[in-house]
Amino acid sequence: AGLYRYLRDFCGCHLSWSGAQLRLPDPLPRLRAEIRAAAPGRYRYYQNVCTQSYSFAWWDWARWEREIDWMALSGINLAPAFAGQEAVWQRVYRNLGLNQTEIDKYFTGPAFLAWNRMGNIRRWAGPLPPTWHLKQLYLQYRIVERMRSLGMTTVLPAFAGHVPQGILRVFPRVNATRLGRWSHFDCTYSCIYLLDPEDPMFQVIGTLFLKELIKEFGTDHVYSADTFNEMTPLSSDPAYLSRVSNAVFSSMTGADPKALWLMQGWLFQHQPDFWQPAQVRALLHGVPLGRMIVLDLFAESKPVYQWTESFYGQPFIWCMLHNFGGNHGLFGTVEAINHGPFAARRFPNSTMVGTGLVPEGIEQNDMVYELMNELGWRQEPLDLPSWVTRYAERRYGAPNAAAAGAWRLLLRSVYNCTGVCVNHNRSPLVRRPSLHMDTELWYNASDVYEAWRLLLSAGAELGSSPTFLYDLVDVTRQAAQQLVSDHYLSIRQAFQSHALPELLTAGGVLVYDLLPELDSLLSSHSLFLLGRWLESARAMATSDREAEQYELNARNQVTLWGPSGNILDYANKQLGGLVLDYYTVRWSLFVSVLVESLNSGRPFHQDQFNQAVFQVERGFIYNKKRYPAVPAGDTMEISRKLFLKYYP
Repeated sequence: AGLYRYLRDFCGCHLSWSGAQLRLPDPLPRLRAEIRAAAPGRYRYYQNVCTQSYSFAWWDWARWEREIDWMALSGINLAPAFAGQEAVWQRVYRNLGLNQTEIDKYFTGPAFLAWNRMGNIRRWAGPLPPTWHLKQLYLQYRIVERMRSLGMTTVLPAFAGHVPQGILRVFPRVNATRLGRWSHFDCTYSCIYLLDPEDPMFQVIGTLFLKELIKEFGTDHVYSADTFNEMTPLSSDPAYLSRVSNAVFSSMTGADPKALWLMQGWLFQHQPDFWQPAQVRALLHGVPLGRMIVLDLFAESKPVYQWTESFYGQPFIWCMLHNFGGNHGLFGTVEAINHGPFAARRFPNSTMVGTGLVPEGIEQNDMVYELMNELGWRQEPLDLPSWVTRYAERRYGAPNAAAAGAWRLLLRSVYNCTGVCVNHNRSPLVRRPSLHMDTELWYNASDVYEAWRLLLSAGAELGSSPTFLYDLVDVTRQAAQQLVSDHYLSIRQAFQSHALPELLTAGGVLVYDLLPELDSLLSSHSLFLLGRWLESARAMATSDREAEQYELNARNQVTLWGPSGNILDYANKQLGGLVLDYYTVRWSLFVSVLVESLNSGRPFHQDQFNQAVFQVERGFIYNKKRYPAVPAGDTMEISRKLFLKYYP
């Protein structure tokens, strides 16, 4: 962290997911005096359980190494190392007497493992090939070695109580109960068995797994387990909930007497009707005080510490969730994160021990993460307009009034959502079309259009900067997303007024010009390519069959999310290839169905449209088309062309 502070504050450098600006001054600036900094909390945490699937699913070692280096430079000192755990689980299940078929019916495919690990789903898009286990083990050895060598504490997975159905065949007297369905999945792929906390097998399985894991990877004594993530417990009796958390913790200490349990606190704000104060207290107090750390996962919008007396004495980390599903879309709650951690520290009897970044997906909105990382080291809030001006200068490697002005506009608008903000991209662009779509914005759309104009005007000076070109794509993409909403409203208005010429015009512009132009913009940048996501999935394979399975996993996750659109478009992305062959085709069908409705005089039925459009959506997953992983076209030119056509 000290090295990055020197690079940032004295050399004007910048490092982020979307690129680095590392033009060092020559000679390097000398420090006049020693600089000392202490973080106000012990931990700076990073990663969400879901990030493992939404972002890391197909990473090779080179990508992991870059991420871990970024973590170290950002001052992160606590993070999960979850790769390879299924290989260890498979070993444990085989030792317990399960056969391979029973194991294969439990593990999901690679793109959905995060939710298998939390007991939400099983089997979907699986099974896991043996080569997957070998590759993930190899990665995990390198991940934990690299993290520890840079002074980080690794968090390893532990047993949360969920078991494959095969356990009931091998141990017919075991006391296990099926949990309910998760999200929109039925019991074909959901309803996983949870062991009773007092069944002796709970400790046997949990301790066996952890001992095996520690033997393989060593330990830093911090373990993660989420028993009730978005799953309603079998009983609300506080005594039962205490028994469950005590059983999970005991299975940890059975393998490592120094164990510390790190738990995501998402469940408390996700199901507040169930998790009343008595239930929260019972779950937390099943573990000795100080032997659990709770991640207050969505603290920038829905902090839990405030209504639980600071988690009833258990230490917690104030976390910024920020992103759901790895969606694209400019978004931030800068005022909330600039003040929230300091308010949490001042809270009466506060047990806060650090700050955290816990996005479901990464590689978006770099500015927000740079800001949050810096706040982890601050003793008081920052002056945001001056901070963002310096950010723009470092990011592009040169001062530029237009670029700085663009960033100040974005800061006050799209990055300053206030109140309870959920950054889940609901733009009509990335959602299944209907006549009841949400076009509400939390900011003034004209600020984004003006930022777009300012960034384009800075292109002559900054056009050679890779980070500038990334931001130009991202801001142009946001402007196009707003324009899609405008065209949608025109389409809806025309249809409801029975105005066929206006419907044909608005629908035609959207389907035949705006969306294809957006697709070509995205296709001009390597970080906005569908092909990059799909080819990285194929690269993990060791046979054509595996490559096909992994690619179907990758395609399904960003579209249907399940066999029948169970969590449709939750993990939507704006990528070159996906916009043209998935979103545009949906919109084209929607417009033609509306035109046909006006022509024939028959009413539009959403249910019938949904059935028809599902075939289009499913067709994309199985179209077998190979998408380029190399960009094509001139970003500046395409953005300028869009601007001249569409700037309001």
